[in-house]
Amino acid sequence: MARKVRKKLGELLVEAKLCTPHQIEAALGKAKTSGKRIGEVLLEMGAVKEEDLTRILAEQHGIEYINLDRPENSGRIDVKLVPDEIIKKHLVVPISKQGGRLKLVVHDPMDLELFDLLRFRLNCEIDILLASRSGIKKYVEGATGGPKSSVLSTESLVTDSIDKSVDRSVDRSVDKSVDSSIDQDAVEDAPIIRLCSRIIIEAVRGRASDIHVEPKKDGVVVRYRIDGVCHIRDTLPKKMQSAVLARLKLMAGVNIAERRVPQDGRIKMVVDGTAVDFRVSSCPAYHGESVVLRILRPDSVRIGLVNLGFEPDQLDVFNKIIRRPNGIFLVTGPTGSGKTTTLYSALDTLNRPDKKIITAEDPVEYNFNGINQVQVRDSIGLTFGVILRSMLRQAPNIVLVGEIRDREVADIAIQASLTGHLVFSTLHTNDAPSAITRLIDMGVKPFLVASAIQAIMAQRLVRILCEKCKERDPSPDPKALRLVNITQAEVAAGNVCRPKGCDACGGSGYRGRKAIFEMMIMNSEIRELAFNRSGVAKLRQAAIRSGMRSLLGDGKIKILKGITTPEEVAKFAQIEGFNPNEIN
Repeated sequence: MARKVRKKLGELLVEAKLCTPHQIEAALGKAKTSGKRIGEVLLEMGAVKEEDLTRILAEQHGIEYINLDRPENSGRIDVKLVPDEIIKKHLVVPISKQGGRLKLVVHDPMDLELFDLLRFRLNCEIDILLASRSGIKKYVEGATGGPKSSVLSTESLVTDSIDKSVDRSVDRSVDKSVDSSIDQDAVEDAPIIRLCSRIIIEAVRGRASDIHVEPKKDGVVVRYRIDGVCHIRDTLPKKMQSAVLARLKLMAGVNIAERRVPQDGRIKMVVDGTAVDFRVSSCPAYHGESVVLRILRPDSVRIGLVNLGFEPDQLDVFNKIIRRPNGIFLVTGPTGSGKTTTLYSALDTLNRPDKKIITAEDPVEYNFNGINQVQVRDSIGLTFGVILRSMLRQAPNIVLVGEIRDREVADIAIQASLTGHLVFSTLHTNDAPSAITRLIDMGVKPFLVASAIQAIMAQRLVRILCEKCKERDPSPDPKALRLVNITQAEVAAGNVCRPKGCDACGGSGYRGRKAIFEMMIMNSEIRELAFNRSGVAKLRQAAIRSGMRSLLGDGKIKILKGITTPEEVAKFAQIEGFNPNEIN
């Protein structure tokens, strides 16, 4: 089927008897020498009125023309659909929104970069109408007068520096003409760099910990993990998949041509004056490579021990443990439970000129001045074991082992603790007592476990209620209360709160996370049980007798203080005998 050829602007103006052929010829000559467009030149020559030119442009592109000066058109407009800042910055006027599609009045029908920006920022598809630039500007100044504006929560997430990169699109004249056919794909490739930057910057400003770019059958889903929960931010067209993934991989410094095997890289960007690192992982999936960017903020591990979530009595015990001259202190929990943040916060507290601290990490996520950090590189033989043996010859006071993964690393860490070093490390177990049996299962001798370990702390991260909108819960869910072992009497005496939702928390009712802890201090009874290879149940009973507060117990305190909710704590700790699926 033959492709319909769009008439040129000059031809349409002559047909409408708004310009003469001589004027069009003269305007084309000036446009070629000045680099301006024919419509802009015609306006400068006074050969055509702006409203007439806009009407012809609408006809040329097959879109609706609207004159905003007419009273009957003002009734069609709903400025509440788009934040005032977007309206004023980009000179657009919203008409209506239905079925995820927004009707928007613009002044440049070919500003594809702006349309791409708005689709991402407003999270909807755009259908355009055309009005003159001066008409839109006049209406906007009247409708949104004043310097202040109401802005969507997501609007404040995107940095001004990125927006400035598309300001030239906004400043283009309304009368951009199309004198030749345009390769649509080539035009849409142009804003890919800005799109990827906006995705990253918005995630940082939105307090996300991860960005997930996931190819699907009919699109590319972009998700942000905020406070431990994934939220769908946008679905990009399938045709953008290759360009977006290639751009992210290029930024991460990995091979963009390799799509068959997983790859890891890093991105460094400055956001709002702060250097932010991103750990990038690409993994082949059925519909294309899945890319995850983990956001590493330097300030997240310098929040201070008080802000981690410790209750006052726990904090006193923790401070005493990390100041012991030797022994092993283990932090346990699943991936994403905040173990690294806790240990780095401890190191930050201990980092003084009179202390030599060395770490062995895979990978090094956060850089600290005054701490000697070593990156594990298995490919060249620089393993945890090799690093640990080397670092012990440098006479450190404190050693951090990123993770005890096998017997070799466990044995070296224990030997280091027995020879006068304080050793911090992590272990993947569900609770504190299980760490002892896990080490013995690795092959570590029970008497070494019993003598070297000073304390074990398990932790989980729970979402905390937004301080600006949380409210007291007059009737908490009885099922949730049973799961966390809270009685009605405790509810009456405490301050159990519920999420409400506001602009500050994005409507979720939660903002930020804190840890719940389970601290097991080794004593003679627990050491004896460890030496005799006793089971987890006996170790737990002994720890509780010696004063250990369980994850559930610590969570209960935070519930009754109104810091979090029963539903949040129940996700990670419940009274035995109840099913977590009871929570709807």
